Amino acid sequence: MTIAEQIRQIAENARKASHRMARLSSGAKNDLLLAMAEALEAGSAGLIAANAKDLEAGAAKGLSAAMLDRLMLDDKRIKGMADALREVAALPDPVGEVTKMWKRPNDLMVGKMRIPLGVIGIVYEARPNVTADAAALCLKAGNSVILRGGSEAINSNRAIAAVLQNEMIKAGIPAEALAVIPFIEREGVLEMLKQEELIDLIIPRGGESLIRFVVEHSKIPVIKHYKGVCHVFVDASADFAMAERIIVNAKTQRPGVCNSLETLLIHKDAAPQFIPLIAAALGKLDVELRGDELFRAHAPQAKEATEQDWHEEFLDLILACRVVGSMDEAVDHINTYGSLHTEAIVTSDYANAQRFIREVNSSCVLVNASTRFADGNQLGLGAEIGISTTKLHSFGPMGLEDLTTQKFIVYGDGQVRD
Repeated sequence: MTIAEQIRQIAENARKASHRMARLSSGAKNDLLLAMAEALEAGSAGLIAANAKDLEAGAAKGLSAAMLDRLMLDDKRIKGMADALREVAALPDPVGEVTKMWKRPNDLMVGKMRIPLGVIGIVYEARPNVTADAAALCLKAGNSVILRGGSEAINSNRAIAAVLQNEMIKAGIPAEALAVIPFIEREGVLEMLKQEELIDLIIPRGGESLIRFVVEHSKIPVIKHYKGVCHVFVDASADFAMAERIIVNAKTQRPGVCNSLETLLIHKDAAPQFIPLIAAALGKLDVELRGDELFRAHAPQAKEATEQDWHEEFLDLILACRVVGSMDEAVDHINTYGSLHTEAIVTSDYANAQRFIREVNSSCVLVNASTRFADGNQLGLGAEIGISTTKLHSFGPMGLEDLTTQKFIVYGDGQVRD
């Protein structure tokens, strides 16, 4: 069979299996996830051996130390994958939930009920844990899932999937509901993205270039998250000690992640006192500051910011800084340069906080808290499949509910339409 024929067969099998998945009880799905967790831990030696092949090949290709670290599996990380499956099993099952109900004048009862999306395709890079995490979330929400991981992790992903599929077979659940594209050729991705009759949604997880490639070639709806240009606005009424804690955490705790701080906005009335404080604190942590003229007037050690810096997701210890004259100017800057990801305000003014929440056009808006909380686990979702900066059909960190849709249900008593 050609690659195109194999992808078509995988998608057809996943579609058939999705009908079975949609009928599974919460108990059956939870039991499956718990059994998968145990199997991952029991099979850790085999998983580590498969992962060693990927690490050896990656080193030979010259992958960076950071990439090799992302790729690496050990007993601790495998336990982390297993624990993540247990956490998903403990979450409420959204499938079948009736979210609202109302009565029409003709006594028809109309409602909306959550149902699985069907078949979800996930394209991701060199993080083997995504194989288990994504499978758990999609299966718990009653879907089939087709996984296409990065070529760097092909042996690890296939080994993890084999462990999970074995538990599905033991439970009498079709293993075709969890498929891994078994080859590394890019043609496999392209063919997967053509299966609009069989796959309901594509979720790419990785760098901006990967996501743009998927969006450009997909005939299937795509949940997009190009980058995280996240802002913190220090209002005139901000508590400076609080603002410093929040900014230091948002920028330096993990600078290479999508919810880290990239641009700092400071109200002009706070600038003379606050800028020297925050510049000193960040300087001690080796953060490179790039500021506009007003910022550099109070922090001469900062480099001059360019227009491109306002658009930039640095993913590094670099911070773009600007002084703004008003809340209007702060909101306009964010809505102009932001990526719809995460923004925060530090303020003691309730009205300003509420206005910031209403007017900032991003998927997660925080008041007096670090942008690093824009994460499914931190927000109480238990786990996330990714972060959407697309407003349809989900916006922000995506949990189990975001892997479902809703249908109308109508109860009648013999009514007919005039």
